[in-house]
Amino acid sequence: MPNLDDATRPLTVAGLFAGIGGVELGLQAAGMRTELLCEWWEPAQAVLKHRFPDVPLHDDIQTLQALPDVDVVTAGFPCTDLSQAGRTAGIHGKASGMVKHLLELLEDASPRWVVIENVRNMLALDRGTAMEYLVSEFERLGYTWAYRLVDSRFTGVPQRRHRVIFVASRTGDPCSVLFADEAKELPEKDYREDAFGFYWTEGNTGLGWAKDALPTLKGGSGLGIPSSPAIWVRGARPGRAIVTPRIEDAEELQGFPRGWTRAALEVTRPGVRWKLVGNAVTVGVSEWVGRRLRNPGKFDETGNLILPKGMKWPTAAWGNSDERWSVPASLWPESHDYRHLLDVVDSDEAAPLSLRATTGFHTRLLKSRLRYSEEFSQALKEHSEYMTHPVAVTH
Repeated sequence: MPNLDDATRPLTVAGLFAGIGGVELGLQAAGMRTELLCEWWEPAQAVLKHRFPDVPLHDDIQTLQALPDVDVVTAGFPCTDLSQAGRTAGIHGKASGMVKHLLELLEDASPRWVVIENVRNMLALDRGTAMEYLVSEFERLGYTWAYRLVDSRFTGVPQRRHRVIFVASRTGDPCSVLFADEAKELPEKDYREDAFGFYWTEGNTGLGWAKDALPTLKGGSGLGIPSSPAIWVRGARPGRAIVTPRIEDAEELQGFPRGWTRAALEVTRPGVRWKLVGNAVTVGVSEWVGRRLRNPGKFDETGNLILPKGMKWPTAAWGNSDERWSVPASLWPESHDYRHLLDVVDSDEAAPLSLRATTGFHTRLLKSRLRYSEEFSQALKEHSEYMTHPVAVTH
């Protein structure tokens, strides 16, 4: 292959904590080439082997001796100890603490960019200890860093998913990647009122409620099991008003082709696919980052404020070893054509929520102090009655 001018050759990528390849698939769509994947979990490995057959796959970051000479290193390190659905043990927990191996590898590597993705809760957990550790370590290594909280809905998928995107570089300007784009959230009137997503595993202190969208797809739940959210299809016939999406719906809601995780069935049970998809990075989000890595934009510093150490972490910021600034960036860097929830999920094909799940959720909801519509409560009641004495549902 002939040598290409540096400005036109595809950027190369090493994907650590690769999961099912959401970051890499998005970067590939932005014109990049993956040179290495690293993932320890066997079901995720099965997906990567099937979807990226020509890319070397290392099985454990703890035994990875060095990073290849690539332009971009990505790391969606485990959020288990950071997320509200997890153990919240913090950045030094057994799972999330694996990020230290990334930092050790970066001691002897010089990628142009480092891209990290993680849950929103890392900004607040232990009064921001996780973020302070992360940015301090990158500052120690000589990086300028920036992060931005984004909502996956900006990519057009009907999933309200807030994630921190963190970009660092020793030679480039991460602000020109993360803050060059600014859009407005879809107006409230543009969300339809025919379907509402919620988590049936909740009901005591929250609902995960989302209008014309699903709440964040998760790798686990408060009940300790990977599970799908549910959908209230307003005005639907009996047996179709409270349903759960299929795993293929979830894959599409994360920006993957339907069936993306099917290869995992070779090594695990079907329910694990929900955890694989729930742990993934929305493909459209990483594609946006990839486009800006290849073609950084202009950063407008208007409204930036000095961010003293010890202050609450804002939803967007940048800094280096000399200074830190908060940035008034929205959760929507772009605004793509929105796909409504029932345009992705066929409610006639979705499974009705089970009687046990429905009654358990409804019971918790009635005992709680949460605000909810009486119409929703009535729909749950009628669904429970239908599931107790089902009748044939014609399509």
